[in-house]
This record gives sequence, structure tokens and C-alpha cells, in this order.
Amino acid sequence: MYHYSQITPLNKYIMLTTPVYKTFLKYKCILNLIERSIEMAKKSTKNITKSRPGLTPESRENQLISLAIDLAEKQLREGSASSQVISHFLKLGSTNNMLEKVMLEKQTALLTAKTESIKSGKVIEELYANALDAMRSYSGNNNSDI
Repeated sequence: MYHYSQITPLNKYIMLTTPVYKTFLKYKCILNLIERSIEMAKKSTKNITKSRPGLTPESRENQLISLAIDLAEKQLREGSASSQVISHFLKLGSTNNMLEKVMLEKQTALLTAKTESIKSGKVIEELYANALDAMRSYSGNNNSDI
């Protein structure tokens, strides 16, 4: 790694525009939101509903996401939400995002249909092979080289 003082403006631009770094920034923003929601949950003394931590990493992650969304909603209602929170939820409501969701659902359905088609093709192939073997045995020809 480079020391920060050794990074040229071109290298900094390349680093900031790479997909990996963009993904890192997105998750960093989500983690900051989760950390703030945890801090706010600790400070809040009213309506505390203590639930046990999730048993799996996925359930724990879902709990933290739920807390973060609750905090973001509270901040939006109170007018204290940061610009990152506001722009995040604006992007979620955009038509492009909704179209992307629909497109992903359609791609998933297409992949499922392709998988089913391949499976049914294999079954049909087996049925033809069985039918040919049965016809050979009925005709008295037991060669399977045909």
C-alpha cells in the first residue's frame, strides 16, 4: 500500500472510481448507519424492546438492518437525517431502481425456466432411450449398438 502522501491525483481518481472501492464505500455507509442506530438504541430509554441476538450471522445482520432502518425513519421524521440517508432512500424510490428490481426478478424467472427446460430435456432423452430399448427387445434384436 501507498502512504497517503505518495498517492498522486490520478491514482486517487482511479482508486475512488473502481467498483470495489465504490462497494466498500456503500458498505461503510451502511455500517456507519448501523453503528449510529445502535448508539441511538442505547441512548433511548423509552420503548426498549430487548430481543435476543440472532443465532446465525444472517439473522443478526437482519436485526441490525432493521435497527438502522428504524433510526433512519426516525431521523427523517425529525428532520435530522444526513444527506447520505436522504439520498439513499431517494435512490431506493427512483424509477431506475424499481426497473432494476423488476429486471432482476425477470432474469431469475428466466434462469429458473432454463433450468427446468434442461431438466425436462434430460427426462425426454431418457424416455426416448427407454422406448428404443423396449422396441429392440420386442423385435428380438438385443444389440444396443443401433
